Amino acid sequence: MSSVSEGRFLSSSVPSITPTPRRTTLLTGDGVRIEAVYTPCTAGSGSAGGGASEETAVVLAHGFTGSVDRPALLRAAEVFAQRAAVITFSFRGHGRSGGRSTVGDREVLDLAAAVAWARSLGHRRIVTVGFSMGGSVVLRHAALYTAPEAGEFTEEESGTPGAERVGTRSGPRAEAHAAHEGRVRAHIGAHTDAVVSVSAPARWYYRGTAPMRRLHWVVTRPTGRLVGRYGFRTRIHREDWDPVPLSPVEAVPLITAPLLIVHGDRDPYFPVDHPRMLAEAAGDGAELWLEHGMGHAENAADEGLLSRIADWTDSA
Repeated sequence: MSSVSEGRFLSSSVPSITPTPRRTTLLTGDGVRIEAVYTPCTAGSGSAGGGASEETAVVLAHGFTGSVDRPALLRAAEVFAQRAAVITFSFRGHGRSGGRSTVGDREVLDLAAAVAWARSLGHRRIVTVGFSMGGSVVLRHAALYTAPEAGEFTEEESGTPGAERVGTRSGPRAEAHAAHEGRVRAHIGAHTDAVVSVSAPARWYYRGTAPMRRLHWVVTRPTGRLVGRYGFRTRIHREDWDPVPLSPVEAVPLITAPLLIVHGDRDPYFPVDHPRMLAEAAGDGAELWLEHGMGHAENAADEGLLSRIADWTDSA
């Protein structure tokens, strides 16, 4: 699930002249400040005109130990920005965001805030694309956050200086701790219209590979959390999950949006039984791509694969 040490990055052929990204701070439903970046669509050499691509925004969710400024996520954002606007953000406990990482539990609130921000900027269609930990988050988010019905929401302003304001209806903190009780509509427009999950686990507590055993040591042991904080610049919550959140394989049958599952056959973290389990649970509701020779998450996703995923998001 780590975003580090998965090989060298390939150079990108994306044009270097792009519109200036916009940085902001979002406030999640449970009060955590999240750094986020909005990159306008670069189609048409960054002209200000509003074409069909301006209706769509892609929200990218990084893997564990990643952030908005990591090269792999920046490269992915450049590729997707050729077709649509892109929002990247750092999960809680990562980068310049506040809080501590819960390794996929309350991170659904971070993603919900980013999706709601995209809609507040005028984008009518939102696609969520997640890698590794972010891949599990986009699955849970798509299962738990559903499209609003007319007149359902009332707006609640955050009232926090320097933070983007998003509306809330029900308590999103309660959502994070009651995932098994059904779907929620916590933020105005926080639902997604299509989902791509790359290198995600199917089930929690997996320790079947050496990298995952090392990751569990980082997350669960005091010394490991020190390594996470100072070695990987990731601040990890000390408490165990209570209750255990909805697992990815439990989430996918609840997803009604188009779903693409992408996984490498050389993933050192999660073997191919994970994506196959997800696809089987989704039934006819998902498309599965098993990528020959691919490793793990955003660091292993080259420009060709990212472009194919971007093409899929256009037609989904």
